[in-house]
Amino acid sequence: MLQRLIIRDFVIVDQLELEFSHGFGALTGETGAGKSILIDALSLVLGERADASVIRTSAERAEVTAEFNVVENSALASWLETNDFDTATCLLRRIIDQSGRSRAYINGTASTLGQLREIATFLADIHGQNAHHSLLYPEAQRALLDAHAGAQDLLHEVATTYTAWRQAREARQAAMTDSEASARERELLEWQVKELTALAFNAEEWQETETEQRRLGNASALLEAASAALVVLDESETAALSALQHAGARLNELVTTDPALSDAARLFDSAVIQLEESALALRRYQDHLELDPSRLIELDSRIDAVTQMARKYRVPPAELSALLARLTAQLDEISLRADPAALAEREQVTEAAYLAVAKKLSALRGETAKRLSQAVSSSMQELAMSGGQFSIALEALSEGASFGLESVEFQVAANTGQMLRPLAKVASGGELSRIGLALQVIASQANPVGTLIFDEVDVGIGGRVAEIVGRMLRDLGKTRQVLCVTHLPQVAAQADWQWSIVKETRNAVVVSSVRILDQASRVIEIARMLGGEKITSTTQRHAAEMLGLTE
Repeated sequence: MLQRLIIRDFVIVDQLELEFSHGFGALTGETGAGKSILIDALSLVLGERADASVIRTSAERAEVTAEFNVVENSALASWLETNDFDTATCLLRRIIDQSGRSRAYINGTASTLGQLREIATFLADIHGQNAHHSLLYPEAQRALLDAHAGAQDLLHEVATTYTAWRQAREARQAAMTDSEASARERELLEWQVKELTALAFNAEEWQETETEQRRLGNASALLEAASAALVVLDESETAALSALQHAGARLNELVTTDPALSDAARLFDSAVIQLEESALALRRYQDHLELDPSRLIELDSRIDAVTQMARKYRVPPAELSALLARLTAQLDEISLRADPAALAEREQVTEAAYLAVAKKLSALRGETAKRLSQAVSSSMQELAMSGGQFSIALEALSEGASFGLESVEFQVAANTGQMLRPLAKVASGGELSRIGLALQVIASQANPVGTLIFDEVDVGIGGRVAEIVGRMLRDLGKTRQVLCVTHLPQVAAQADWQWSIVKETRNAVVVSSVRILDQASRVIEIARMLGGEKITSTTQRHAAEMLGLTE
């Protein structure tokens, strides 16, 4: 649920800090007062694109902050934890500066715009005032049906398998028309793969070869250094180790005379032991390190061969194995293209995979279309379209597409006895508004987000229908937080709480502000919505009666 919204220097809002309640809330006000600005600000903090034009005149930047509550073990809490954000709350912040640059934060940590949009799917669902018009387009109709069906994963799988099928088909067709070019390319790849395979390059072996080559190449210097150290330590008349051992023994004899000497003697003994072990290690090193000119020549030859091959193919030596894998895969693909039977088989396999998942999507669409058609038809009866019928037609395509095996078309019969016809061809503006509103309300019932926002979606309706719409939104508000920007008193009167958006002039600057209405103020506001600028006792009584409908 949306708990708090803070807006600074956004369009004509200088500063607002709003605390939201649960249930159904109505946002009302005169035309042009900025009712939809609150929704625009919320859309901004939920990831919508914006530029410097949203910054209030004379301000340096626009800033919007929204706070939502987090339910323990919810999908929102899981998302925050998975993305390394604090899970105690959900605080979103968006800043737009004069250059148009945008900065976003989640719980005080910098985030991307994509993360804002992703987290928004758990927080709020905004239905805009132009949503009805999008229903005239087949793509929007299909998207609405698929969203209501929860078919996102299936849609992704359908698109993926369709791409694989299309590529397999194109490969078979290309092989039929480009066999000569493929033969030349295959011949080159075969030679390259053979050459790289013969090199028998192995990344681990390459590191060992370089290490051994460096050791053998510097064997003389290594042996000389080890011998010189041994001479100083233990292999000369003035060997340091012998003298140190003698000195250490003398110190230990004198410890009994003065115990204060014990720490120094102990440290001295430790140093002598370390030097003795060093002498042993140097002798072992000498025994194992041999001058082997033939082995060095062999290693130099191997390194030269690998280096030349890497230079030839313009890759670092360490990437030769990956290069061989890529060329082998390309050769396999070209070899497959030269085999019509194998190509045809792969096309059949990928087509079958596509059809299998596409048919699952078709079945899900069919079930959802039937259920949604019945629900919208039922709502139409309440929305002054008695006898009206709504249906979602699924028409099989001659060939599958990336979105499935069928097209989606919304059809409507506005009155009893009329035939179903495409929504785009027969629905009037008022009918389209009512059908669109019914679809949005029904879709919202299946949406798990905690906040539903309707921005003047009641345009084109009035009277008894508006009262019914208000009741529908009030019923939604029993289980969700519902915010509705409306110009209809019948809708506003059904709300659990109401705010009035007003535009006023401060210091010669027009700003928008919000007034939280108590019961008496709501009567005045509803009366204004009923009667316009002049509020009479009659309109006030009527407003009070309307508000009594919610009691």
